[in-house]
Amino acid sequence: MDEKSPRGSGNRTRKSGPKPGPKKEGGGTKRQSADRKRVFKRDDDEPQMRRRGDSKAGKSRGRKHEPVPIYDHEVRFDKNEPVRLNKYIAAAGVCSRREADSLIEQGKVTVNGVVIREMGQKVMVKDKILVDGQEVRPEEFVYILLNKPKNTISTTDDERDRRTVLDVIEKATGKRVYPVGRLDRNTTGLMLLTNDGELAHRLMHPSYKIRKVYQVETNMVLSDEQITALRNGVQLEDGPARAYRVDRHPVLANVIRMSIIEGRNHQVKRMISAVNAEVISLKRVIYAGLEIDDLRSGKWRSLSRKEIFQLRQLVKLLDKKTLNL
Repeated sequence: MDEKSPRGSGNRTRKSGPKPGPKKEGGGTKRQSADRKRVFKRDDDEPQMRRRGDSKAGKSRGRKHEPVPIYDHEVRFDKNEPVRLNKYIAAAGVCSRREADSLIEQGKVTVNGVVIREMGQKVMVKDKILVDGQEVRPEEFVYILLNKPKNTISTTDDERDRRTVLDVIEKATGKRVYPVGRLDRNTTGLMLLTNDGELAHRLMHPSYKIRKVYQVETNMVLSDEQITALRNGVQLEDGPARAYRVDRHPVLANVIRMSIIEGRNHQVKRMISAVNAEVISLKRVIYAGLEIDDLRSGKWRSLSRKEIFQLRQLVKLLDKKTLNL
């Protein structure tokens, strides 16, 4: 309980003091200052996603990137108590209760293999509920965005007892999560960890063409010819590879921002090597529309409801568009 609030009082009182005056010219919020410091423009067709700190509820916490409750998007049910089917579907993040009723009327919902069409149907947590052929559950899924630091292994464990990404987020959740894809030991930046197996599988599958954007520091200033070669494609030992987009850093001459769709092992480093240059440092700044923003190295945050929804849309999992809602 807040020490400034009287115990047992149901009403909050506004703190006394002068009202805030108008902002000074040339001022701005910390977020605006951070935006001005960005040196790269967003890809034109990169889906825009909002950080947790942009919402009113998590504004101050999101900016500091302190751990936030990871279950705030979940609704837990008593295993021994029945729950209305539309509430169950809505809690799974598929749609609203009213829209769930529409799906039930259309015959798109089955419970233990039986199509359900009547409103008010109740189910148990142990039941198997499918919407449009895909199983849905209202709890358990965890989604964590980590700014992976150097000297960290992108696996769940390491036989040589080196530090892993799970060691970095060990206090994040009591559930078992897994990294979506891998980053080299000394490659830093954005990494997604989750226990949503279907989402992870689709994000890593090449057919969904998930965009990854890297900030690449090279040992030399790349020429226009080298930049063009990266855009047009270079020949690697496992076949040709091309960058979706390459931009120069406006200040640092030996830094570029390279966007790729494929996810081969050491692909960025090998492509740079193919144009007779060498990678000094590598950082992933965007993955599947998620951005690292000013999240400090070694820090993490949970994804917002909107970010989760947009990820699922990106890989054509259950969403309002595919369900015709």
